[in-house]
Amino acid sequence: MKQLVSLVGYLEGFSFLILMGFAMPMKYVAGDPSWVSLFGSLHGGLFVAYVGLLFYGVGKHWNFTALLHGFIAAVVPAGPFLFEGMLISGEYDLKE
Repeated sequence: MKQLVSLVGYLEGFSFLILMGFAMPMKYVAGDPSWVSLFGSLHGGLFVAYVGLLFYGVGKHWNFTALLHGFIAAVVPAGPFLFEGMLISGEYDLKE
C-alpha cells in the first residue's frame, strides 16, 4: 500500500510541476490552452486518487494523522515528495 501511495504521490507532484511549469506558460505566453486542459485534468484525477488512497489506508495501515498530513502535502507544491519520506519511515503506522 505504501508503494502505491508513493507512486501516486510522485505522479501527482510531477503533474502539478508540469502544469505550473509548462502548461500554464504555454497558455499565457504561447496562447495554447489545450495543455492546461490536458494536464489540469490529469492532475485533478491524480489528486483525487491520492486523497482516496489516503482515506483507504487510514484505519487499515495508518493513523488519522497520516490523512491530515497527506492532505496538506497534496495541496502544497512538492508536498507529496516530502510526505512520502515520512510515510515510508513508519511514522504513521498503526500500533499492533
